[in-house]
Amino acid sequence: MPIKSIYARNIFDSRGNPTVEVDLITDLGLFRAAVPSGASTGVHEALELRDEDKSQYHGKSVFKAIDNINKIIAPELLKSGLEVTQQTEIDCFMNKLDGTENKSKLGANAILGVSLAVCKAGAAKRGIPLYKHIADLAGNKEIVLPVPAFNVINGGSHAGNKLAMQEFMILPTGATSFTEAMRMGSETYHHLKKVIKDKFGLDATAVGDEGGFAPNILENKEGLNLITEAIEKAGYTGKIEIGMDIAASEFYKDGKYDLDFKNPKSDPKTYLDSGKLGEMYQDFIQSFPVVTIEDPFDQDDWEAWSTLTGNTQIQIVGDDLTVTNPKRIQTAIEKKACNCLLLKVNQIGSVTESINAHNLAKANGWGTMVSHRSGETEDTFIADLVVGLSTGQIKTGAPCRSERLAKYNQILRIEEELGANAKFAGKSFRKPL
Repeated sequence: MPIKSIYARNIFDSRGNPTVEVDLITDLGLFRAAVPSGASTGVHEALELRDEDKSQYHGKSVFKAIDNINKIIAPELLKSGLEVTQQTEIDCFMNKLDGTENKSKLGANAILGVSLAVCKAGAAKRGIPLYKHIADLAGNKEIVLPVPAFNVINGGSHAGNKLAMQEFMILPTGATSFTEAMRMGSETYHHLKKVIKDKFGLDATAVGDEGGFAPNILENKEGLNLITEAIEKAGYTGKIEIGMDIAASEFYKDGKYDLDFKNPKSDPKTYLDSGKLGEMYQDFIQSFPVVTIEDPFDQDDWEAWSTLTGNTQIQIVGDDLTVTNPKRIQTAIEKKACNCLLLKVNQIGSVTESINAHNLAKANGWGTMVSHRSGETEDTFIADLVVGLSTGQIKTGAPCRSERLAKYNQILRIEEELGANAKFAGKSFRKPL
């Protein structure tokens, strides 16, 4: 079943910015994939090719990436005669075609769009669900459904409030199934809405890029207090734990951390060094049921990472630090800088490399959290990816906004399909297998 045609077009992501969509046709039909886009991107990520033409879309158009698919990747891939089931060979073929370390010639967004579409077509060719096909590609024998990490309060680059820390999440680890986890997340989210409305007024319940509320608070601890109160009101104390994504690279200035970075007149005297910021995290961990912290320090502040990871039992997740890149992951393993990988397919730019990154992390005793981007599409690929790799944890926003819920809803369908064989990661979300 060679590929009949590959065609890319311009569509829009959840922030109203252009992104790439790919249609791949085989004799079994049409397989479509769309590429997400991040706001707080690490400097070490694979290159998302944008046109930088300020006369349209504020420089964010992706016509070059689309042309690279339609005029370079598609004709070459069709000529190669590779089958859609040959995921590794196709991904390697595209990487060779690009020939750069960070996919800067063709664009990671171009390569990824085709890679995702190929994966969907490969599953169809084998007559199995996408998650099962991904499990086989990864050599994973056991299927486990993930704990969802719902981003219920947005700050950082995802929201217009004063909050420096980017995401405050709830993880229903005490649920017994994914369905129950969704119910717990949804109910708590609605309680949180009321708590925020009662405290700050109705306009404080507007949502950020990932569907979380963005009340105008400056104190990060206040975010944790609001969530704790909502969990209590929903009746899930002890069953729902808390996660944070700090995205500290966003507010790292001259070797220090500015928690008032959205204020152009912030006072340098208030900036914290990594030691003081580390103490703040230890306080959060002791005072609240915080079980996971992502990007607590700048992407190159290695020593601070290693110190925190060595001094805590909780999960420390590398995102900007590791950018789903095996070289960066290897360095982090050697430095004992974190103990969990944040897996974003568009940071590395192909399905094969995403699987390899997860397997490298797993082989070294780390966890893996599969993640969306803040600029998302309705494509649900990562829902099948998290089940196929059985990483035990996914973050794809609040239980609000369709481009977020599309992923959660797909996992509900997978749970239904698995029936009595469905296993839920629960308290073992860090190491479900």
